[in-house]
This record gives sequence, structure tokens and C-alpha cells, in this order.
Amino acid sequence: MEDFALDFGKKKEDESGEEAKGARSAGSDELQMSVSAICEKEGRRFAYVTFSGGGRKAEGEIPSCVIRSCEGFSSEEVKQLEAYMKKNLDMLKTMAAGINPLKAFMK
Repeated sequence: MEDFALDFGKKKEDESGEEAKGARSAGSDELQMSVSAICEKEGRRFAYVTFSGGGRKAEGEIPSCVIRSCEGFSSEEVKQLEAYMKKNLDMLKTMAAGINPLKAFMK
């Protein structure tokens, strides 16, 4: 898998500009993203994209750009992750295609 860091967003603020109650700290907004090598099952080619950080984890698939499992993310955050995968699908496919599982295993 190839790893990258993502900044998931900014702190939530209310109309007065103060941090809203329950908003995540800036450090917990940073997510790690991992992309698997291309997998094939029943003639279907896909790759897994995993987002994790701050005790949260979500796993999606490309090219469908659907989150298949998640822990600790709100439904709105899941929609944002799916939108991220759709927007960056070409880059994610390129990353998955560039991963050589045997070479990674030998490291």
C-alpha cells in the first residue's frame, strides 16, 4: 500500500468565529490515506482506499468510489470521503497501478 497524509478539514466555527462545541482539534483532522495494489475478483478489477487517523478508519473501493466500512466517521464525513475518491479517481488509479506487491513484500 502507498501512504499519504490528508488534511480532512478545518475546525468548525460558529457564526461568531469561535470554535463550535464538539469540533475536532486540528490534529485529529489529519488523515492517513493508503491505496492498495489492484485486486481482481470474479473478473472485476478494483483497489482499496483506506483513510485512518484519530481513532477513526474507513475503507473504500475504487473505481466505484464507495466507502464499504467505517468506524468513527459521521455520515457527512463518509460522503466527503466518497466525493474525494471521485474527484481524485485518476490519481488513485495511477497510484494503485504503480504498486508492485512482490517488491513491497521484499522490503
